[in-house]
Amino acid sequence: MLTLFLQAQPQGSSSMMLIMMGVMFVGFYFLMIRPQMRKQKQEKNFQENLKVGTRVVLTSGLHGRIAQVQDDGFVIETLSGKLKFEKAAVSREMTESRFGDKSKTADKADKKETETEEKK
Repeated sequence: MLTLFLQAQPQGSSSMMLIMMGVMFVGFYFLMIRPQMRKQKQEKNFQENLKVGTRVVLTSGLHGRIAQVQDDGFVIETLSGKLKFEKAAVSREMTESRFGDKSKTADKADKKETETEEKK
């Protein structure tokens, strides 16, 4: 019975199997691992470069504006008040393409409002 199994395997099959495993690993690296690493790097750079006044969306779906940048997180200003979140919680930036001219007028109105509060 053992001789049947030994006869079924051709001579160079183990080296061919190693080559196929290597090709599969290289394929996984270029199709899955490398793009994921690139995405993580871009996300980290994005989170490190956020500034005060930027409108953001958090991973929880909360929309707000960055009020303070701290070394361990952000203070996000929402309609209900100010909340502190970790830097990793920021999902994406709400750009002018999302808000259009509303973001510019809202920013101007907020600046005027804070100026009048500071004068009082």
